[in-house]
Amino acid sequence: MAKHKKMALGRGLGEILGEVKQAYEKSIGENQEGVMEISIDQIIPNPYQPRKQFNDESLSDLANSIREYGLLQPVLVYKEEDHYVLIAGERRLRASKILGLEKIRAIIAEIDLNQLREVALIENIQREDLNPIDLAQAYQELLSVHNLTHEELAERLQKSRAQITNTLRLLTLCQDVQDMLKKGKITQGHAKVLIALDEEHQKKIAYSIVGQNLSVRDVELMIKKFKTPKSLKESKEKKNDTLEIEELRLLLTSKGLHFSLNDKKLTIYFQDNAEIKTLLNLIK
Repeated sequence: MAKHKKMALGRGLGEILGEVKQAYEKSIGENQEGVMEISIDQIIPNPYQPRKQFNDESLSDLANSIREYGLLQPVLVYKEEDHYVLIAGERRLRASKILGLEKIRAIIAEIDLNQLREVALIENIQREDLNPIDLAQAYQELLSVHNLTHEELAERLQKSRAQITNTLRLLTLCQDVQDMLKKGKITQGHAKVLIALDEEHQKKIAYSIVGQNLSVRDVELMIKKFKTPKSLKESKEKKNDTLEIEELRLLLTSKGLHFSLNDKKLTIYFQDNAEIKTLLNLIK
């Protein structure tokens, strides 16, 4: 049986990441010690995998690459009783399953199970493009595990402090908006603009973004209209007017009506009797 590659953990993020990298580099070099083929059915997912969503098209492309060139970079697993726990390489494992492969090349590492979450978080942050919310949650877990400041985490991950802080702020969004961001319905640029709003307005404007295909600039202008008036009285009146108009716009859009809405003027264009009945029901 191939000699296991031992990986000592618990000393710091930099050393952990370096050992994972060394294990991968060794696996694709001339010396193949520590790499073996194991049954895919014996591998279970890492319970601390931060990535929750995988792009089907991207997995299909990876599967085609593996079919044509083979698996160039083994996955990393840990042996536990009669099965293996995946540490790194979930996309490669999923793509191999798509191809119907029975075995996969793997590095079998001796690793403290209590550190699986830590390794998975670092491996994904460094090697994969997580959606913004999954990335923010990964940052938050690392902060909690190591009791770090934003600055210390930024230094260890070789990212700017602003990037760490701005990403973490996304977790203050309401759950509906977070879900929309995770699914790609709105962009991170949209989300950053919504952070300063309360939950009700976050959701209203987020639905407007999706329904009307608004740009980040459109959203900034929409928010500015009711956040920067000339006087406190104008602020209250204009904010209420703007929000009421946007609420009306959302309602008409959700009912599939065709209209134009400009300040105090509303024009509805009926394409059939069904739309007339829709409006009558709304009025009633």
